[in-house]
Amino acid sequence: MISSLFRNHDYLRLFTAQVSALFGTGLTTVALGLLAYDLAGGNAAAVLGTALTIKMVVYVTVAPIVAAYADRFPRRLFLVSLNVIRAAIVLALPFIDQIWQIYVLIAVLQTASAAFTPTYQAVIPDILPDEREYTRALSAAQLAATMETLLSPMLAAAALAVISFHWLFVGTAIGFAISAILVITTRIPNAGTATEGSFRERISAGMRIFAATPRLRGLLGLNLVVAAAGSVIMVNTVNYVRDTLGGTQSGVAMLLAANGFGTMLVALSLPRVLDRAGARPVMLAGAATLIAGLGSAIALSLANTGDWRWSAAIATWALVGAGTAAILTPTGQVLRRSSQPADRPALFAAQFSLSHLAWLITYPIAGWLTTAAGFTTTWVTLAVLAGLGFVAALRMWPRHDPEVISHLHEVGTIDPARLLDAVRVDDRFYRHTHAYVIDADHRRWPAPQRRQLETAAA
Repeated sequence: MISSLFRNHDYLRLFTAQVSALFGTGLTTVALGLLAYDLAGGNAAAVLGTALTIKMVVYVTVAPIVAAYADRFPRRLFLVSLNVIRAAIVLALPFIDQIWQIYVLIAVLQTASAAFTPTYQAVIPDILPDEREYTRALSAAQLAATMETLLSPMLAAAALAVISFHWLFVGTAIGFAISAILVITTRIPNAGTATEGSFRERISAGMRIFAATPRLRGLLGLNLVVAAAGSVIMVNTVNYVRDTLGGTQSGVAMLLAANGFGTMLVALSLPRVLDRAGARPVMLAGAATLIAGLGSAIALSLANTGDWRWSAAIATWALVGAGTAAILTPTGQVLRRSSQPADRPALFAAQFSLSHLAWLITYPIAGWLTTAAGFTTTWVTLAVLAGLGFVAALRMWPRHDPEVISHLHEVGTIDPARLLDAVRVDDRFYRHTHAYVIDADHRRWPAPQRRQLETAAA
């Protein structure tokens, strides 16, 4: 049970600190969209798209470096400092009056966030050395992120009924401050100094596992589907509500809350479904749902009038949230299944970077193309990208994807001590059967054994 994790007081404080920071970030998402509209009006989508593109560039470039070197810093002091920096930045946002200032502050804010996330992730295995507890902690983190997606817009909608959106930035700063206080009260062990080659080894290990594992190549396609549909929500909601539907600030928060509700509904129902069906059919169904959501959004963009558009938009945004949860919730399970424990941090870092690379492609499209060509052209373009990602996932992730695979090792290529349970086939080969992942002893995905023997004989 996840509740048993919270008996560990250090983990409880860290988890609460992460939740507090997540809710602060969620309020910033709503407030930033409204700030962009306040400064740029009809060009808000381009401004917000640029700001989020800057965020993705930072995540793709900064996060992998910090993930590799997080153990070189006094981690408690580092996490507290990053929260203080983030609080100071969001407190400055309400006072800006130039668009370029948004870009500068967002770059600094997201650099701090990109450093915080991998450092926090590196701490959790030290706080929870038991593999089963660490696995439950990953599930708890996904649930926290899902709850933030739902509740932050709802809190923002309630707040915007009585205050200006500028005060949401104050709420964000309070969230980061609470997070910093909780981290200060937590016992966080400092890791030993990494070796000089650790950065190259960790980054290359994660990318190598992705490139060699069929199901992970399929995950890359699913990352693109999530980003294509999600960029509509993140970038285009404010302009669609204010300019097309004629809604208010609260209307923006309401649509974002509908998206979060769809995410929450599916995330809570998935564990039993995953036990029965497995990750592949659930994640592919999620991709199909996202493409359907994009199709619904395109239909909405073609409708010029009608009060029914509000109800249809709420349903569409919820549908996108549901599809997103169906892909993101099992992702950690797929990554764990595809790696040895020692390689897991590198693989999670690679997924973090590669998934944000997909957002780096779709955010500029959602922002700049909307400004130049309107919602319909933009959403059709994103739907095409999502379709390509879906097809790639179908082709790269085989339907028959067993965990335990029989494969051949050539004599002399692996430590014999690792082959004690293997069967000698002939003078050249052992047959070995176990849960197969890419690691130092298994650098390529195995072909069928007959093909392996034929290739070796040739």
